Amino acid sequence: MLLLSFAVVLLVAVLLSALAHRTILSTAALFLVAGFILGEDTTGLLHLHSDSPIVAQLAELALFAVLFTDGMRVGWADLRSAWRLPGRALGWGLPLTLLITALLAHFVAGLGWPEALLIGAVLAPTDPVFAAALVGNDKVPARLRHLLNVESGVNDGLVLPFVVLLLALAAGSDDLHLGRIASELAVGLLIGVLVPLLAIALERTRWLAASAAYAPLNGVAIGLLVLALGKVTHGNLFLAAFAAGITVATFGPRERAAFEHFGENIAELLKLAALLVFGALISVRFLGEISWTGWAFAVLAIFVARPVALWISFLRSGLGAREQAAAMWFGPKGFASVVYGLLVLESGIAAGDEVFHLVALTIVISILLHSSTDVVIARAFDESREAPAWFGVLHRVRRPLRPRRRDRENSSADG
Repeated sequence: MLLLSFAVVLLVAVLLSALAHRTILSTAALFLVAGFILGEDTTGLLHLHSDSPIVAQLAELALFAVLFTDGMRVGWADLRSAWRLPGRALGWGLPLTLLITALLAHFVAGLGWPEALLIGAVLAPTDPVFAAALVGNDKVPARLRHLLNVESGVNDGLVLPFVVLLLALAAGSDDLHLGRIASELAVGLLIGVLVPLLAIALERTRWLAASAAYAPLNGVAIGLLVLALGKVTHGNLFLAAFAAGITVATFGPRERAAFEHFGENIAELLKLAALLVFGALISVRFLGEISWTGWAFAVLAIFVARPVALWISFLRSGLGAREQAAAMWFGPKGFASVVYGLLVLESGIAAGDEVFHLVALTIVISILLHSSTDVVIARAFDESREAPAWFGVLHRVRRPLRPRRRDRENSSADG
């Protein structure tokens, strides 16, 4: 039934995709709403719960694929040459977003400090997938698109250690497992760098080469190998995914070009499937279990936490007001927050269910708001749309008049 539902919704999304690119209609919101309608507590066609294995596995796989393709959009040279703005967003914006969200969770939602800091860490990562019209629009300034891509790709892995530490604090554990967290990060980074380097080196030997038909599968093989090794060694999968994408973009431009379009389609399919499953977990009863203070927290977490944090981070940065406003608004919550929220739910802490409800509500509101406003914001960067319609007509009329005026001036001078 899940496969049938996904196939039907996917067909509808494909048929409406051209319309979605021109309007506020969002394919991401379509899958989320479809999951809500098909969920067990609504129509009952999909029997999924938060502890169903497919929920966590699909969300984790979708996040891995998104990070891998995000990393492949930028190479190390790109990161090094344009790190100033992403550095501000990650060095100042990320911790400030975490702290402001934690303050809201404590004083508005009434959570204790360990749980408030935990939900701040869970909701700190951003996801540009739900701002695709902005990130993928060439008319949007390149530095803004680069900022959103790099920030979202790196902050997922940066936040994970804090989620694990704060989970231990919320559970009342004396052992924070610092050594294990550090080793997971190191192993994930090592796998993400070495596996693509080895695969690229093998393809460039005189005995081995990928045919044109199989070239796109090279990226798939690299990604699957990184994922499998990360699972076996318990490395940080998300850091490994992003590192692998960057490594391919840096050292394998040919492999990157062959995989890019194919890989983005795979990531898109996994993302939409995860949204359908996540939407099936949400119901009227689920939303009704959240108090008005929880709703207030979710709204403030979107409209206050990141905008204030990014406004402080970009003070005297030279970033234009319009670009800064777009960066402040587009901090959508996505798969990283879903995965980390499920980790909280599975941890068994006393406030786990309440934290997950608040996380899920914030993600739902974020997806609906951000994925339906990306087209509108992206159009604001189209300079041709800012000029009045009469300006183009006047410009076309004046252009042929100029040589005639010169001709009259020349003839009068001759006379």
